[in-house]
Amino acid sequence: QVQLVESGGGLVQAGGSLSLSCVVSGLTFRNRAMGWFRQAPGKEREFVAAITYSGRSTLYVDSVKGRFTISRDNAKNTVYLQMISLKPEDTAVYYCAADREIYGSGLRTVRDAYVYWGQGTQVTVSS
Repeated sequence: QVQLVESGGGLVQAGGSLSLSCVVSGLTFRNRAMGWFRQAPGKEREFVAAITYSGRSTLYVDSVKGRFTISRDNAKNTVYLQMISLKPEDTAVYYCAADREIYGSGLRTVRDAYVYWGQGTQVTVSS
């Protein structure tokens, strides 16, 4: 059974930092690209960041460039999202997801490219 379990969310003031983790089990983590998405109340789930299976390449939505960093530790089956300089508009439930393809090119931004999803972790940024 595939499981993706996010943690690290919480309440933080604007300008603060949070670090999210997503531990993956039940699949071969090291051969799949990973992504982070977020969904704010009343809005569609949107792409935030992606990382290739090797970890050598990353991609970010423009609104988080320079503030968020995606990384992975294949030995720990874990993908991370480090967030600094948080803004109230970053408030959302954050989800990690595993790409459909094995050894794919990765860095995909559409939801349908991802087959497994975590349950989400809430990030709230107060002004």
